[in-house]
Amino acid sequence: MTSSSFINDFVTRSGVGLATTLCAASLLMFSPFAQADEPNPTINADAPVVAFAAGDIADCRSKKSTARNVATAKIISQAIEDNPNAIVLTLGDHTYPVGTTEEFDDCYQPSWGQFKDHTFPSPGNHEYYTPNAYPYFQYFGDITGTQKHSFYSFDKGAWHIISLNSNLRNDDMQQQLEWLKNDLKNKPAACILAYWHHPVYSSGIHGNNSQMKPAWELLMAAKADVILSGHDHHFERFALQNSDADEDKANGIRQFIVGTGGATLGPVFFRKSNSQTINTKENGVLKLTLKKDSYDWEYVGVPDTSFTDQGNTACHTK
Repeated sequence: MTSSSFINDFVTRSGVGLATTLCAASLLMFSPFAQADEPNPTINADAPVVAFAAGDIADCRSKKSTARNVATAKIISQAIEDNPNAIVLTLGDHTYPVGTTEEFDDCYQPSWGQFKDHTFPSPGNHEYYTPNAYPYFQYFGDITGTQKHSFYSFDKGAWHIISLNSNLRNDDMQQQLEWLKNDLKNKPAACILAYWHHPVYSSGIHGNNSQMKPAWELLMAAKADVILSGHDHHFERFALQNSDADEDKANGIRQFIVGTGGATLGPVFFRKSNSQTINTKENGVLKLTLKKDSYDWEYVGVPDTSFTDQGNTACHTK
């Protein structure tokens, strides 16, 4: 992407003035750890922000699979027509089976690609079945960071939102954790949401994944409120808990698994402690209304589904 097109894209995403954008864009181009965008100054910072989230989305292997991600995309596209400021948080495994350019072009773009300019992605393991997840980074562009530093944060309303890469290992993971520690220290916010692909806790087929437990610990120390993940193909909501899976109503984080964006859903065999509700039957998306000092959640299923889940929780006092 050229400098001019990058700036134009930044203007479109953030809505800030041109002079401010030129300054911010120059900083972004020289920093691999930059924020994704800045909050729109024309919008009340305390106004609620609507966010839709899901992972495990576009399966190219059959018409039936494609129909499912088309159906979940329709939920979001209709909502964005009513609320153009809504955002979309994708939780990895955007395409199946191997995250190629053709899969993004042929399966993801016609459905979830409709609201690409509202989307803040995070990568899953299927993206990395193509070397270095190159088509993922090429498709989403500058907002994803770089292939080595594929994590970023941004502010919306009263919320600080963080996209992490749960596929990183060794030194790359340590760099991400160090960045996260500094990001949380330098960006205090009323409420904090983080998201990545592999859930720390899951009742699904893949089960628990300790890779991101250090990130959970850093987030909990910063009094973060919500963690979103995908990977297991079901919806699951947990009670407020700490990184050792102990219920903690005072300081714990609520984790949602939303691996329901279009992929075939999978069973649950051994329900984890603090798991409050599970859906293994019906695809859909999680709708979050991020308020000044609290959040509402609602699972929105595709048409003719019966599963529902909704509620609200106050943010932790910082």
